[in-house]
Amino acid sequence: MSLEAGGVLDELYERLHDTGPEFDGWLSNHGPMAVEAMIRAGHADGTPRWLDRYARRLDELPAAGDPVALDRPESWRVALGDPRRLGDWIAAFTRELAEHPWRDVLVTWWPRLLPGIVAGATHGVIRVGHAVRVLLAGDATPPRVAELAHGLGYWAARWQELPGVVGPTGTATPPEALAAVPRVGDQTGGIGARIAQLGTVDGWSSALAAFRTPVDPEDARALLVGLVDTAVLRYLTHGHGSGVMLVHAATAPNAVLRTLPALPPDLWGPSLAAAWAASAAVSAAYAPPAAAPEPATPTAPDGPDDVLARAVDHADEHAVKFADTAVDTFARTGNPAALAAAVRATLLIRPE
Repeated sequence: MSLEAGGVLDELYERLHDTGPEFDGWLSNHGPMAVEAMIRAGHADGTPRWLDRYARRLDELPAAGDPVALDRPESWRVALGDPRRLGDWIAAFTRELAEHPWRDVLVTWWPRLLPGIVAGATHGVIRVGHAVRVLLAGDATPPRVAELAHGLGYWAARWQELPGVVGPTGTATPPEALAAVPRVGDQTGGIGARIAQLGTVDGWSSALAAFRTPVDPEDARALLVGLVDTAVLRYLTHGHGSGVMLVHAATAPNAVLRTLPALPPDLWGPSLAAAWAASAAVSAAYAPPAAAPEPATPTAPDGPDDVLARAVDHADEHAVKFADTAVDTFARTGNPAALAAAVRATLLIRPE
């Protein structure tokens, strides 16, 4: 699965960087993440046509007006989490990445942004994770570095802390921990209204704390892998709670997992804790009251290429991104339920 594809990815990134990270007021622009996943899956030929259709929904890139000085905490702290400063944040990271190596910028800003990992319904960290995967895989071309700037800027502008967050101090495995996450009382409205309830949900903080404490960075990575794989498999039986939103219980921690190789090991433990909190929050906000009986979907296609092709044919960006993550799980585990979960997503998510 080549990313080069005759420079298609860079060309599409350039097109997308004229658009904003959101449209219709708050919906996330999934274009950069989806085209990267589609090209990586071997579908470069059809990706420009997909973007032609998708781009009709997008808004222009917000203008920068009040510069954010990334070297001055008194400047950037007041702008953190202010969506009115989207253009300012993207401009700031564009300047920063023009002056410093992308890895250095990422390592500086990753721990500052982690506490706000649910930014943009987790799309800030997901966009960064896709950008880092590209940069780790090949040349740091200007469009690829620019994509990291847009992802970091979006995350910073939508930065949002979760209520009641505590770090893992327990012994629960990823399957045990995710199964024990309580649901919010009022599962109506958008993700913001649902997440706001978490601080008053009985058992929320204790459920976060129950997750097993990693003994070292490699153990943190292994637990993060387990969390991603658990969330993928859980979608098969719980995705009907929200076909679109519950994909992020898996894709958000997978974005963190994909970023770990670019980070020093001392950041792996905090990255696991943030990824766990994000996955648990999405589950609490959207998980159904009961699992669906298995089998929840027809038998999966023969292999991962078939699953990816089915998601691309479906054309919804969430189905594409979830299939991209589910195939990772299948590659690690060989469990066909991971592929079935990706098929389930194409049945639950209504194509545009």
